[in-house]
This record gives sequence, structure tokens and C-alpha cells, in this order.
Amino acid sequence: MDSQKLEEFKLHIENLICQQYQRIEKMKQEKDFIDYSKIDKIVIGIAGGDGIGPAITAHAEKVLRILLAEEEQEGRVCYKIINGLTLENRIKANKAIPDDVLAELKKCHVILKGPTTTPRAGDKCNIESANVAMRKELDLFANVRPVKVPQEDIDWIFYRENTEGAYALGSKGYHFDDDLCIDFTVATKEGSERIIRAAFDYAKKTGKNKVSVITKANVIKTTDGKFLEIAKQVSKDYPDVEWDDWYVDILAAKLIDKKRRTQFKVIVLPNLYGDIITDEAAEFQGGVGTAGSANIGKRYAMFEAIHGSAPRMVEEGRVKYADPCSILRAVVMMLEHIGYQDKALLLQHALDICMIYEKKEAITGREDGCTSDEFVEYLLNTLKDNNMQKKYESFVSK
Repeated sequence: MDSQKLEEFKLHIENLICQQYQRIEKMKQEKDFIDYSKIDKIVIGIAGGDGIGPAITAHAEKVLRILLAEEEQEGRVCYKIINGLTLENRIKANKAIPDDVLAELKKCHVILKGPTTTPRAGDKCNIESANVAMRKELDLFANVRPVKVPQEDIDWIFYRENTEGAYALGSKGYHFDDDLCIDFTVATKEGSERIIRAAFDYAKKTGKNKVSVITKANVIKTTDGKFLEIAKQVSKDYPDVEWDDWYVDILAAKLIDKKRRTQFKVIVLPNLYGDIITDEAAEFQGGVGTAGSANIGKRYAMFEAIHGSAPRMVEEGRVKYADPCSILRAVVMMLEHIGYQDKALLLQHALDICMIYEKKEAITGREDGCTSDEFVEYLLNTLKDNNMQKKYESFVSK
């Protein structure tokens, strides 16, 4: 064993531990969640990202501006367009989020973000995921992803921890030599407790009244064990909320078990498991192109599609066929988050009609389906239909 490498590794570990304790101190000083009803003007950031991101984000922005036209005219909301979150710009700055872009993001209350590309191992640039960096910089600790398929009696809401686990230190691993590489995962009391408490709060407030805690604590005994132990402690503050715990591999199996899967309601998971399981769950309602995502912190919130930037679609000239439904679902979550529940419900019902029930226009990502423009026009016409609510209720009652 190389003794110099070993000493370097010890110093690397020491630095990681110091960084995590700095995070812990910041979390201990957190204030309450922002109250949007007390803000005179809500600043909505629009960051298109790269790949198909700018195209689908532009569609989402169009729908959002139409829904909030009155609020924009009266000065209750405004928009900040942030163009610098492209792969080229990030590579040039050699940062996951360039400093000037981060400064602009921090001027917003909420952000609508398109997909961003993350360079892979072996690429010329080894920058961190922009998503991971944004979640850490803005402390967006709760990744909230709903999945709903009424005809299958599926109504799940996932609370994925967003700032810890394997992703938090994914670019901080240590390469000893050709024979040995080590990566890290992290769990803190404060980080685990706030995501678990958020899930229990949601279950209590919405009447779902059941939380499933997901780990692999039988094997990953230290960090996953910590997550599960804290869940046991938090559950004592919610005596009226039923809860259980599952290992992540069994959960993955039970989500396709028709008898068992309808029993899941609110599901809370560490970071890596949450990413994988929510992609699996999205397949039940048509794939990752149909699911939106909220990233919630106490000061900031970011809303996005859960899929990637689809560089292959760009290379093959198929951007005009890119599915905007995932980011449109994210707009629903944004409207709800900033206090416009009625408009959120309106858009949700219109999307359900266009995506699930009526389906006059179908997006396939290719020429055999409609274009993004055609689908959004269909959606806007549905929103304008005075009989939309009756139409929605007739579909649901069937």
C-alpha cells in the first residue's frame, strides 16, 4: 500500500467531515418555511437548461404566463429569465453552476428549470451535476414527486431526501490506484429528520395518514440505520399517522404487485433510492416524460421535469417532438406551492384530460406522434373550454 496515498486519503476524509459539520451547523440555524402570502411580488426564475430543456421549458413558461396573466399584470408575480445554465457555459466555467448564474438563481423565490446534462466519468470535464449542486447551494432538501393513476387506484407521493446520501459526495470519491476506488455516502440527524418530518406533516395535513419509510438498513447499517432510527423517533410525534418500513429492493418489487401497491401512500426515501424508485413509479403513469418534480427548501424552491436532457433527440433532430408534460406537471406543483391552488387544479385536470382520458393528441417523441407545439395548443384549448370541469368529472366517474 502506498503510504503517501494513505495519508492523502486521511486528509481527504478529514476535509469531508469538516464540510459536513459545517452543513449541520447551517441546518441547525434554519428558519421556518417562507410564507408566499406575505411576499408582495413573487419572482419566478426560468432556467431552460440544455438538450431539449430550453424547448420544453419555453412551452411550460407559455402556459404559466397565461395562467398567471392577471397576477403578472397586477405586479404580484414577475419572471427572471436565466440563460446561463447550459452545458457549454458550465464546462467553460468548470463549475456545476457558474457563479453569475447562481447569483441570479438566488434572486428568485421559485425556479422552473429545464433538464441539464451531467458529464460522465471519462468525459473531458468532471463537473458535478447541476441538479445536485443547486439542491446543495439552495438547500432544497425535499424532492417531492407525485404519481397518480386513477384507473389503477395508484396515488403515491414520494419524499426523496435531496442533499445527502451517495449523491451529496458523488464527486468526492477517492481513487487510490487501478485496483481500488472508494465512494462515500452521508446521513445526518438534521438532514434525515427534516425530510422524514416533511413526509409525516404531508400525510397528516392531507389525510393520507400513512408513511412508508424506505431503506436498506439490514445491509447499510450505519447511514440507512440512522435514517430508520430517526423515522422511529419522528413517528412518535404523529400518533394518528400509520407508518411502516420497507427495504428498497422489496419496495421495487411490491410497486408492481397489484394487490400490495395500492396500500402505499406517502413514501420517504434517502437520496439514491428515491431517484431510482421514482423513475420506476413514473412508468405506471406513462414514463418519466409524464412526471413533474418539486425541490423544496425553507427559502427557495425549484420545479423541474424528472427526466434528462435527451441529447440523442437533439442529435437526431427530434426536439420538436419532445414531450413537455413532465415539466407541465412541475408547473402544477409550482402553482400549488406559491398559493395558487385553484389554477394548479385547473392545469392538473386539463393535463389529465389530454394525457390520460381524452388523448386527442399523443406525443411519442417521433414523427408518428404530435409535436410539442400541437400538444400545448391542445392543452390550451382544453383550458379555455368552459365545459372542461364537467368533461373531467365525466371521465373520472367512468
